[in-house]
Amino acid sequence: MGSELWRLDATDLSGLIRSGQVSSREAVTDVLARMDEVNPAVNAVVRRMDEEALAAADQADGARARGEVLGVLHGVPVTTKINIDQKGHPTDNGVVAFKALMAPEDAPTVAHLRKAGAIFVGRTNAPAFSMRLFSDNDLHGRTLNGRDPSRSPGGSSGGAAAAVATGMGAISLGNDIGGSVRIPAYCNGIVGLRVSLGRVPFYSPMVKDPRPMGSHLMSAMGPLTRTVRDARLALSVLAQRDDRDTRWVDAPLEGPARPRPLRVALVPELPGGTTHPAQAAAVRRAGAHLAAAGYQVEEVCPPQIEQVIDVWHAIGSGDVFRMLAPHMERFGDADAVTSMRLWLEHKPIPDPLAVLEAFGLRDLSLFRWQTFFQTYGLVIMPTLADLPPIVGQDLTFEGQGQLLNSIRPALICATLGLAGLAVPVGSHSAFRTGVQIIPPRLREDLALEAGEVIEAAEGVVVAIDPA
Repeated sequence: MGSELWRLDATDLSGLIRSGQVSSREAVTDVLARMDEVNPAVNAVVRRMDEEALAAADQADGARARGEVLGVLHGVPVTTKINIDQKGHPTDNGVVAFKALMAPEDAPTVAHLRKAGAIFVGRTNAPAFSMRLFSDNDLHGRTLNGRDPSRSPGGSSGGAAAAVATGMGAISLGNDIGGSVRIPAYCNGIVGLRVSLGRVPFYSPMVKDPRPMGSHLMSAMGPLTRTVRDARLALSVLAQRDDRDTRWVDAPLEGPARPRPLRVALVPELPGGTTHPAQAAAVRRAGAHLAAAGYQVEEVCPPQIEQVIDVWHAIGSGDVFRMLAPHMERFGDADAVTSMRLWLEHKPIPDPLAVLEAFGLRDLSLFRWQTFFQTYGLVIMPTLADLPPIVGQDLTFEGQGQLLNSIRPALICATLGLAGLAVPVGSHSAFRTGVQIIPPRLREDLALEAGEVIEAAEGVVVAIDPA
């Protein structure tokens, strides 16, 4: 099977390694060879760790030979994002000034993957400071979309998504404050899971200064995969306890049974802006798949969608950007700075009282959504309202305005601290269209179950060769 191992998802590959049909060294060698082949075309993996990975693979094979207890990802090659701490590697976040900023220890998610037996083969690209829909920076260059290089692979986990989409590891670790897992998953036609606030431990051991409160409430980790079952598997690893995290919640991965048939709210076109017809069609197509499987599907809007989006901008501009902007201006590359300035022209920093009011509205909105979820078990809407953005679209005032219209659906989960599972549904030109499945708080299991139904109807994602 040698040259075909990179095609497998983590679930199948782990089974082969654990049973002894394949060695971890074979799996890692195969993925590194695939990286040799395709990474020059997409520039998704910007720091390779071949020697470290092969040494870890040999250790994994030795552990199996000795009969040791094996983790669920034993010997499986994975990648991590350049803004997540990994011991012995720089957390450079795409910034030239931070290229030598070495992490002294693993972030909790990296530690959990390591404990589960995963083998780290590379670090994936992101925009400078991880605050752009284009994974491009002066330190590592631009990551290309493997389906169409004129379109963005998404951001900020664009490198992670492009790596998974082209077969450079079955799982890649990303994070999401406004769509940074789900948007790249959509742009690359793969699966991306943003978890609920508190589900996965999320902090950086290197950070010494307080983070903006908006980052605490809106940021979450999540895996990018080619199959929904791999997203489920990765979640079981990432969601493990770390008592140092101030928001981690000890909640079961499987919640109590909901009345059946489960009611699903479809939102094909978001109020307050435009939605591309292909994306609206994807939502209705997903609804048809679920209806055929016995779900009760209706087109109905959850409460106050436009207000929830406005709350993200009030907190994002007034708290997150307010603290990040000086660092961006000092250390960011020219395109990242231009993009940020244009964003703030559209969504200026509000006064502090408006930001405090937005935090209150966030809590009230979450209460209203959780009440809505008493009736509807899931909400399905587009991941982006438009097609994947054209490279450089955010560098003009008009283009940035179009992007802010497009990202409206991606902001909702982040505002409310909800999970969102992005899955491809249908296609348009060279791209997969896609939806996000939003469950009640800490009910990723409901989204994953529905995602598996949709995946069964659409077919499992396979790795692509770059266009």
